[in-house]
Amino acid sequence: MVSELIHICRLRKQKWRQRHGWTRSEKGAVIIVLRSFHCSAVCSTSQQDQKEPKEASERETQSKDRTLVTHEDIFEKAAKNSKTKGNFNRVVDVFTKNDIRRRGHVEFIYAALKQMPEFGVEQDITVYNKLLDVFPKEVFVPRNFIQRMFNHYPRQQECGVQLLEQMENYGIMPNVETKVLLAQVFGKKSHPMRKYQRIMYWFPKFKHTNPYPIPQVLPSDPIDLARFSLARIASDPDAKITVFQYQTTDITETGEEVLRPYIVGIQSPEQRSLLAKHNHCRPVFVEGPFPLWLRKTCVHYYLLRADPIPPEEKVKKEFDPEWIGPEQSLFYPQRVELDLERDIGDDDSFDVDDVEEGPVYAMCMAGQGDETTLAQWISDLQETCPTLGQIPTVFRLESGPGELLTSSDVQQSPELEFETDHIIEDEPLYSKRVKQ
Repeated sequence: MVSELIHICRLRKQKWRQRHGWTRSEKGAVIIVLRSFHCSAVCSTSQQDQKEPKEASERETQSKDRTLVTHEDIFEKAAKNSKTKGNFNRVVDVFTKNDIRRRGHVEFIYAALKQMPEFGVEQDITVYNKLLDVFPKEVFVPRNFIQRMFNHYPRQQECGVQLLEQMENYGIMPNVETKVLLAQVFGKKSHPMRKYQRIMYWFPKFKHTNPYPIPQVLPSDPIDLARFSLARIASDPDAKITVFQYQTTDITETGEEVLRPYIVGIQSPEQRSLLAKHNHCRPVFVEGPFPLWLRKTCVHYYLLRADPIPPEEKVKKEFDPEWIGPEQSLFYPQRVELDLERDIGDDDSFDVDDVEEGPVYAMCMAGQGDETTLAQWISDLQETCPTLGQIPTVFRLESGPGELLTSSDVQQSPELEFETDHIIEDEPLYSKRVKQ
């Protein structure tokens, strides 16, 4: 035992000497070897002169790249040529095969979720399942009720919930593979699994709540898109969509090319009758553009409207006393003038229902929102309603100040004197909805 202790002490002594730079020569003399310490660039000029400048610069750039490279930079480098689904999946595969432990997987998933809209894969369920597969399996599963109660691995669970929330925002329904991956990664009793169960409960309930759903792929033709948009705006099923002008290019006598934008309008029979009864002394207004969002696509439409009817010109509907017959009960009258929505402390000076708006006579969508194109639309409306030619028209557009234009000014303008072969297609709105 004593010999073993002596041997251990000698080994420790020898290690201490080696650590502090003490060595022994063959004759037993102690030699102190000075170790080189890290000095600044000014103190170590002699050592830097021995190195080549190219190698030093390469090492510096490599060290900088290693410290500054983030996961977002990896996606940007992979998408130098094009941002496609293949490049996105390639980056995910490289990350999963690079390290078995998947270190930094939370930061990588957050960066991938941020880059998904740019690569066009934000509505692909297979890509979301691929990101869930990045999590290490059976590591974050709680082993007992205490771990479940104290939110076992909260950072990873929050990342999984964020991934499912992005699926929910884009309306993506999880599938069986999503459930299996969540069970393998977080367990059956975890926050991501509860989020999955809530999505699967509510999504089927709200799937068919919209009576006029918007298709996932909108029509690429601007005329078809205008027809679809106007059909959604109009409330009258008898309204007809008319294509006043297709988008073409004309060549003038001087050889210049003139672009004729498309004009698509909609009008119901009731709007035509109201326009025919409009007072010729009061102008009508062309207003717009007003935005209409169809998923990620924004289109603009224009209105032909008038000011509210003044109170002296209104025709009041009087109560007909003949409605009260001999069988009318005095205890249950047919007409009760009570406002049950009002209370004693409410302000009766203003009511939303009493706010009146002017009538809307027609709507349209055009390729260009200038006054020339909209004046062409007004002149085309005169074919179905000749009284519009006697009514002054005021353009109140957002692009510039309004200008008063009458039907005679529109007909006399030189820009509208060229002959046009109007192609008019009338289609009832109710048939359009049946086709959808």
